[in-house]
Amino acid sequence: MQPVTQTANFTLVTSRDNPQLKELRRLSQDTTAYRKQGRVWLEGDHLARAALQRGLRPALGVYAESFWGREGGQWAAHAQRNLVLPDALFKDLSGLESPAPMAFVMDLPAASPIDGVVASVVLDRVQDAGNVGSILRSAAAFGFKQVLALKGTAAMWSPKVLRAGMGAHFALQLIEGLSLEQVQELEVPLIVTSSHQGALIQHQSLPWPCAWALGHEGQGVSEALMERARLAVRIGQPGGEESLNVAAAAAICLHASAVSASKD
Repeated sequence: MQPVTQTANFTLVTSRDNPQLKELRRLSQDTTAYRKQGRVWLEGDHLARAALQRGLRPALGVYAESFWGREGGQWAAHAQRNLVLPDALFKDLSGLESPAPMAFVMDLPAASPIDGVVASVVLDRVQDAGNVGSILRSAAAFGFKQVLALKGTAAMWSPKVLRAGMGAHFALQLIEGLSLEQVQELEVPLIVTSSHQGALIQHQSLPWPCAWALGHEGQGVSEALMERARLAVRIGQPGGEESLNVAAAAAICLHASAVSASKD
């Protein structure tokens, strides 16, 4: 028998070997476990509140026992079920160096077809989770509705990307694992950045809606995707640096599009 205590609004689990905890541990620490389980791990009250603000109801709430004793009452009704763990067990479950005391488990959104006419971002093998999450934040902030990730891009619903995205996931349609050919379903103009071709971004008339292609941290956008682009622009770097971090470049480009759209 595994030590489990059940009450009207939560279940207390005290065994590290509980099968449900083993599944949660994979979900919180394995980059791609969400694809197999069809669920995502939202650790910390910021991500949890961001999901609730978008009208989402998590399948499960998971709490450190001390946190539940202090604040459980305000969270109990939000999740379909609640799981309470001794603090040490929750720390073991967490994928963070400094664990947050609570998390939600949410069903992975159903796959959607590409929307060819909305403002979009195309990620071409962007591999750093922090970069991907930061780009999602910029996309949501500047009015883009869809992010398409080509094969080779960091897993978009992984715990690290979710933390870096700070809730932006819930404002966007995210589609991953795409081939280059599928990008052709976009009807809006595709724009790329380049260090050696195209006019400076501030001198360009940017179309809206559009799709910005952002590429691998070292290799940039692939030649094949470059060939499909309607427009190429350069970001001026008067300081003389060789290149910008892809997330920084994304923020500049997406902001420029938003400013251009507001002038139309």
